[in-house]
Amino acid sequence: MTRAVDRLNTRGKFMNAPPEKITAEADAMAATWDNLSPLLVDIRARRDEFARAQKIPDEIIEGFKRVGVYRAMAARRFGGEERTPADFCRLIERISEADGSAGWVASFGDGARYLAALPDDTLRKVYANGPDVVLAGAVFPLQPARRSTDGFVVNGVWPFASGSPGADLIGVGITVEDDSTGDLVRVAVMPAEKVTIRPNWDVIGLQGTGSHDVVVNDVIVPEEWTLIRGGPPTLDGPVYRYPSVAFAAQVHAIVGIGIARSALDEVVAMAGSRASITGAPVMAERGYVQLEMARAEAMLRSARSFFYEATEELWKEALKGAVNRSTATLMRLAATNAARQSAEVCRIASGLAGSTSLYSTSNLARAMCDSFVVAQHAALNEGTLQSAGRLLLGSAAQPGFP
Repeated sequence: MTRAVDRLNTRGKFMNAPPEKITAEADAMAATWDNLSPLLVDIRARRDEFARAQKIPDEIIEGFKRVGVYRAMAARRFGGEERTPADFCRLIERISEADGSAGWVASFGDGARYLAALPDDTLRKVYANGPDVVLAGAVFPLQPARRSTDGFVVNGVWPFASGSPGADLIGVGITVEDDSTGDLVRVAVMPAEKVTIRPNWDVIGLQGTGSHDVVVNDVIVPEEWTLIRGGPPTLDGPVYRYPSVAFAAQVHAIVGIGIARSALDEVVAMAGSRASITGAPVMAERGYVQLEMARAEAMLRSARSFFYEATEELWKEALKGAVNRSTATLMRLAATNAARQSAEVCRIASGLAGSTSLYSTSNLARAMCDSFVVAQHAALNEGTLQSAGRLLLGSAAQPGFP
């Protein structure tokens, strides 16, 4: 029922649009949903493979392109779709239900929003062959770059470069002496073939994201191929008035929501038939299972509702003009809450399954570990709760927040 309601809510955005616009955009969206289902079947069947390979295979990345992951937030003038943030998050949520690692890598389709801060001439080159451009990379720790007559000479190692094995472009955070941007973060964007991927992603969760180190050696990046993270976009329109840093946090957080939904579905699937080896009733007839399932379902739905409510409020402001910092703060809070509540839901689901969830091949074990990694992300950890609380109380927050 939830998915059907989501589809109706998504199409509801067309209510005040001209009839021809309603038909064209609704048809495009329907086509995306139709193409998504077979891809999700493939992803579910291969998620153990993703973990072993420590990356999402190229053919799955191509599948993401077919369903519009990478063109969703790209400008229409370059062949993109300029979907709403809520539309994009629902797409990532569905993919994450099939596999957390796949959803995490797909979430970097928000890279089109970051790239919008590049100069117009550079963007024409980025999208010269179409809108399905895959951006990956890592911003921190910032590495010093040296100025040259051709731009910046970039060297360094950056960890946690999720999705880098399947990327077209890699972005890395740099510092430059006497940079006029002050405390803002400059990101150098370069073709993926100029970057070396150092495989070292040996972790307990989101194992298939390919979040390896990336190594850059003496790559010259022209200044017009650098952007300011969270800086003003070159492009105009509501999508580009929506704050990019807050958007990056929320597309990661929705991965946790999808993972948690899959975990609860797993418990429901086994509850009616799984008997205890000690002779206890089947799971569905045990009082503590009933109580915990009710609590977990309410927790997940509440977090999800807050998430999409905050998304829509921020989007309404972007439609009108500049967004308010207070609204962006609530969005960041909703994202952090979604990630952390999702992890707790997965812990509950894993506990209800008992010894079944102990096996490394268990989908519940995977969900618990994957959701834990989501909640550990720097944009979603406990420190972001503190930053949101400081702003809600009228104090200054940490740099870069919200």
